[in-house]
Amino acid sequence: MRGLAEVCNWLVSLSGKSWRGWSGLNAFAEEVREQVRCTRASLYEAQAELFHVLGHPVRIRVLEALQSGPIPVRELLTALDLEIEPSELSQQLAVLLGGGVVTVSRSGATAVYEVAGGDVAELLAVARRVSSVRLSGRSELSEQTHQSERSRPEAAS
Repeated sequence: MRGLAEVCNWLVSLSGKSWRGWSGLNAFAEEVREQVRCTRASLYEAQAELFHVLGHPVRIRVLEALQSGPIPVRELLTALDLEIEPSELSQQLAVLLGGGVVTVSRSGATAVYEVAGGDVAELLAVARRVSSVRLSGRSELSEQTHQSERSRPEAAS
């Protein structure tokens, strides 16, 4: 039993509390379980926030453009090949920056943006594959609908 007591003492020391004997172990275990539940909920909230940050077509285009490396904001506006105002791009970049998806460095008056990490590129690649499958499924369904409409006999006038 000495080994178990040492483990319990170590766990309690991590929590910053003093050892209260075996009777306090259940209360401590419940605290740990509650912390795990809160961590899981926080993780889900963080994931939902990430998807919210990614949930705009201009932001996706910005991230796609930044895959090739850091780009000054003036060049980014040109690289996107979208008809958007600089103020709209600035708003979208602020959302990406606030979400931790991109970083910005300044060189004089020039802001240079880049993707915050390689995981973002992987996430975009997965999203592209999933979206492609969804779009091709819609296209196939649309084609099947058009074919069935063409094959119906015309109603007699």
